[in-house]
Amino acid sequence: MLTSIAAFTFVLGVLVFVHEMGHYLMARRIGIRVLTFSLGFGPKLLTVRRGDTDYCISAIPLGGYVKMAGENPDDVRSGADDEFLSKTKWERFQVLIMGPTMNILLAFVVMAVVLYQGADVPAYEEQPPIVGYVMDASPAEQSGIRVGDLILRIGGRPVQTWEELFVTVMPRAERELEVVLRRGLQEVTVQVTPEAQTQFQVGDLGVVPIMQPQILNVMTGDPADLAGIRPRDVITAVNGEPITRDNPFVETVNANADVALILTVVRGGQTLKIEVTPALRGNVGLIGVELSPFEVRTIEPGPLQAIQMSFEKNYAWSGLIFQTLGGLLTSETSPKQLVGPLGIAQLSGGAAQIGLVALFTLMAMISLNLGILNLLPIPVLDGGHIFIMALEGLSRRDFSVRIKEKIQLAGFVVLLMLMVTVIYNDLTRINWGEWLGLW
Repeated sequence: MLTSIAAFTFVLGVLVFVHEMGHYLMARRIGIRVLTFSLGFGPKLLTVRRGDTDYCISAIPLGGYVKMAGENPDDVRSGADDEFLSKTKWERFQVLIMGPTMNILLAFVVMAVVLYQGADVPAYEEQPPIVGYVMDASPAEQSGIRVGDLILRIGGRPVQTWEELFVTVMPRAERELEVVLRRGLQEVTVQVTPEAQTQFQVGDLGVVPIMQPQILNVMTGDPADLAGIRPRDVITAVNGEPITRDNPFVETVNANADVALILTVVRGGQTLKIEVTPALRGNVGLIGVELSPFEVRTIEPGPLQAIQMSFEKNYAWSGLIFQTLGGLLTSETSPKQLVGPLGIAQLSGGAAQIGLVALFTLMAMISLNLGILNLLPIPVLDGGHIFIMALEGLSRRDFSVRIKEKIQLAGFVVLLMLMVTVIYNDLTRINWGEWLGLW
């Protein structure tokens, strides 16, 4: 629990600071007087005044704000040039857009740094979605999907890799989808309703790729080392029998202590056959290796490649965000998948326990979400203010304070309904016994 709170505070603090800093810097650049720069809402716990600005840390750490002179129509205004509403629409637009822009830029920079560190990722993510195994009693099995089927389209969307398949199915839990397969020389169409998996209601068909174990490490002096097995070798068969979920490699080795086995190994594109005899350790046979259940590929990009990969990753995430938003409007995506502050805290704590790479990747994803969602034309959000200015520009007149208040109220109601939904979702996901220390 403490890890989740600390990680959440760190992630949210960075995102809010960057967002508000965008508004602040642009306001100062075009000559707007900034009255308050606050991290958090509510009562001010710490205030430092520099020039005309109060820099504050407030009690409720779920956001922040920049208060500018003459920002609202009902503020007391002197008509001075350093007030927000004294600036042109173009200048006000620049101030409003810079908060979301900074969050999007943060996502891009953080992911470039993360990717530059290098990582091992599943090789199957970029492979064609050929079904390697169908889970028992899964939606895929019930709809007639078979091992060896190539999945072509899901819900009318082409899928060329396993990663695209997962991204397409994930937001559509408990929503019937049309799945088009290639089976031999024929195209087959089936209807599948993905199951909702995990507390975040992630859609799952119940199919997995063809996965073959890969050697990560070989223990010196153990049977694998003596036989010539090396790290990065991929095991495809034992005694001529392909490795599958029904014929798992580890169980085969464990059951054949002191029995010579012929392993079919792929190394650097070449296929080799290596004889190894598992040694009896306790009650099982072991060959002395550390395994990954699937083949991995190592990413070690240079600076320019890391920047390109960050752009591609954020572009893909942006597509998923818009896909989810569209799915909410068309009922393809369940509102149960929405996550609020408590859900983000849970995710942050889990990522922090995995390591800094996972935590900063999560930060980049949330920052991108924050940037894009703030650009939506919903009153109260930055995008809503921009939308109102655009309407005023098209009508060539400024709306009255009364009309703006009604628009803002409508936006507030929408946001309130959204907050109620995400908080309810968060509360239903929490293991209260664990959070309260009962078990």
